[in-house]
Amino acid sequence: MTAAPPLNAAPQPLAGLRVVEFTHMVMGPTCGMVLADLGAEVIKVEPIDGEGTRQLLGAGAGFFPMFNRNKKSIGVDLRKPEGAEVARRLAASADVVAENFKPGALAKYGLDYASLAAVNDRLIYVSHKGFLPGPYEHRTALDEVVQMMGGLAYMTGRPGDPLRAGTSVNDIMGGLFGAIGALGALIQRGITGRGMEVQSALFENNVFLMGQHMLQYAMTGQHPKPMPARDNPWAVYDVFTVKDGEQIFLAAVSDAQFATFCDALGFDDLKADPTLRTNNDRVRQRPRLLATLRERLASRSAAELAELFERHGLPFAPIRRPEDLLDDPHLQATGGLADVELPNGADTGRKVKAPLLPVTLAGARLPVRLQPPRLGAHTRELLAGLGYTEAQIDALRNQAVVA
Repeated sequence: MTAAPPLNAAPQPLAGLRVVEFTHMVMGPTCGMVLADLGAEVIKVEPIDGEGTRQLLGAGAGFFPMFNRNKKSIGVDLRKPEGAEVARRLAASADVVAENFKPGALAKYGLDYASLAAVNDRLIYVSHKGFLPGPYEHRTALDEVVQMMGGLAYMTGRPGDPLRAGTSVNDIMGGLFGAIGALGALIQRGITGRGMEVQSALFENNVFLMGQHMLQYAMTGQHPKPMPARDNPWAVYDVFTVKDGEQIFLAAVSDAQFATFCDALGFDDLKADPTLRTNNDRVRQRPRLLATLRERLASRSAAELAELFERHGLPFAPIRRPEDLLDDPHLQATGGLADVELPNGADTGRKVKAPLLPVTLAGARLPVRLQPPRLGAHTRELLAGLGYTEAQIDALRNQAVVA
């Protein structure tokens, strides 16, 4: 097995870049995390009592430690004039400002693009919204809202039962597109010397995800069916319940793969059946073929089938839960998981595993350089860098302007 390259060998292409983010929840923090992982100094400006996801329970408990690594934290009360001044001075020192508040929310503090660009025309300002400018722009959006109105819930659930996807796909991808836009704007700034505003939005992100189905309709004139009821283009492409009630996904998506599938499992009769000769033949016979396969595979274990399919180069997948990934041998061997320290609550300081960005640079994964910060962990350092004296910093703290 090839050893994973050391994490400290990873390039930092954005080293020396300063990003100031006014973000919360998932979308904006994802953008900042990507830029931070790539080496930028990312400063998270939080409310005086901390960003709200620090305290979330249940399905939101993992938000803050997942999307806020490699960042510095400063707590600022923007409602106080002195706090808004701190935020403006931080923003003036930035190459990139990222935010995901409602349209117009930051303008009253002088933290909108027009105000900041007036004093720094090199600034790149990344706005993450529910909708791009237009009739919907003032609606309140959530990932689930745009999944419902953007077709994703319809395509994910069974007919008549729209179902949100099992993770925050639009929030996360919306943050990724914000980061992509920022990187493009940085290249353009290198040419022109001027910054620009970049916008990313949940709804438009969701529509992009639906593009293949929209084009499917345009090409065929047929309404796309939800994925559980879709007209499958392959016959063997399904989840099978096998020995001891275990489940495994198995597939054979070409004529060559189907021949290998039959050889591996000893299904000579299926390989020789003239009604199953081509992929389209098998699709037409799919109900009959799947019934036969379910019966024949019921006595085989998932482990046996996984070993067989891997040996023959056939597509397969065990059905796993998120926690199973923590022990995944591939992720462990390749350095795909890194230790992060929980920054809040009763478990503060406890180390847990978190996935790194799914890319390598020069053969190395991008590491955790800074742990998800505790609230205000870098306040004094950052204010001193802006020219505040020790006495001024102490006064701001005592007046609860900063934390």
